[in-house]
Amino acid sequence: MQDMPPILVVDSQPDMRTELEQCLNRVGFSVESASDGAEALDMFKSVKYSMVIADEQSSGRGGLDVLNSVKQISPFMPVVIMTAQGSVHNAVGAMQAGACDYILKPFSIEILEKTVKNAIGVWAGQAELKSGGEAVHSLKAGKEIITRSPKLKDILKQARDIAPSNATVLIQGESGTGKELLAAYVHRHSLHPEAPYLAINCAALPETLAESELFGHEKGSFTGAVGRKIGKFELVKMGTLVLDEISEMPLPLQAKLLRVLQEREIDRVGGTRPIPISARIIAISNVDLKQAVKDGKFREDLYYRINVIPLRLPPLRQRREDIEALACYFMEKYCRLNHKEISGIDTGAMDVLLNHTWGGNVRELENTIERAVLIAGGRHISPQNLLLETSENRAQSSGAIRVKAGLTVRNMEKELIFRTLQDVNDNRTQAAELLGISIRTLRNKLREYKEETAS
Repeated sequence: MQDMPPILVVDSQPDMRTELEQCLNRVGFSVESASDGAEALDMFKSVKYSMVIADEQSSGRGGLDVLNSVKQISPFMPVVIMTAQGSVHNAVGAMQAGACDYILKPFSIEILEKTVKNAIGVWAGQAELKSGGEAVHSLKAGKEIITRSPKLKDILKQARDIAPSNATVLIQGESGTGKELLAAYVHRHSLHPEAPYLAINCAALPETLAESELFGHEKGSFTGAVGRKIGKFELVKMGTLVLDEISEMPLPLQAKLLRVLQEREIDRVGGTRPIPISARIIAISNVDLKQAVKDGKFREDLYYRINVIPLRLPPLRQRREDIEALACYFMEKYCRLNHKEISGIDTGAMDVLLNHTWGGNVRELENTIERAVLIAGGRHISPQNLLLETSENRAQSSGAIRVKAGLTVRNMEKELIFRTLQDVNDNRTQAAELLGISIRTLRNKLREYKEETAS
């Protein structure tokens, strides 16, 4: 991002450093890297950075040592720890020591981008707390909502009309429809667009740390609480706090959130007095919350409390007039990013795009066009460049998992999950979306299978 200090990446593996640098450059961030903790700290003392990403297993001084040293020099600096899948308990320890987030390896570029943008949002809010000045940060301000759809235009008008109020907004829709983009749109049209905008994925919050992350904690309130931590509700001040995948929030935390919304105040963990808040709350869900209430997974009173202003984004298949405009927009975007010269999308390819079902909505369309830009050899994107399954191929693919007599439902479920993970190169977020389950449910299933294999 322009006018923003670079990100410092610390990892002992040259390939990983290069990959991280390329990924972050691609989404607009400048990056500097160090091979170990000692080198990183020397750089940190002489250069201003916006955040630090450190591998837990960095050679020399490990990621946690880097975290502690950075916090001593700059207490408000956001630090993200990268950790292997089997070391989640270490990540929890890092969060307790002051890390603003962690990423489990391997991770996708989408997860990396979202984590970094959230951390930069924390940086903006904490800079405001430290200096007492204004932090101008709406991270998605530069992202446009491209539409020709009368239905979506009506929703955008509703969003603009209610934006100046402080009413809680509930945005629902399928995965990939642009719910967080709409949340940022509401923020940009609010009374305080200059205030911090911060999005939190409720499914990714460790249950043991969720309360501390949202509401903050006082020094000594639990083991590892070496100092006061300001929670997300306080960090955004008069800005916007987005609670993404709110359906995945544990029931005990739902009760505490209900009280926050009712009283407009929070209690830090270990605190002695309530703290008033001014944040605008936007809740996001890709599941039907009414059904979640019926299933006993979501509190009915909380549902009605967050459902003050309901906005529901239609899937792409219900606004096909947007497909051509979005495809051209993404083509220009990825041609620019990859220095490719492509004049347009030919008629045959556009027909394929217009007739595709788009189960992954705008996100699937964007990924399809990005891939087509990268592999296109001529001046136009052709049908072969799209690599989209035809109806016949999808039918054959859906029959790939054969139903055999004596195969239990559980084994069928297990085979489906592993086959889906294989098809998406172990991208758990994408697999969960394709399977129609939450990422938390997917993680729990994989843990069960691992325990069965070990026993």
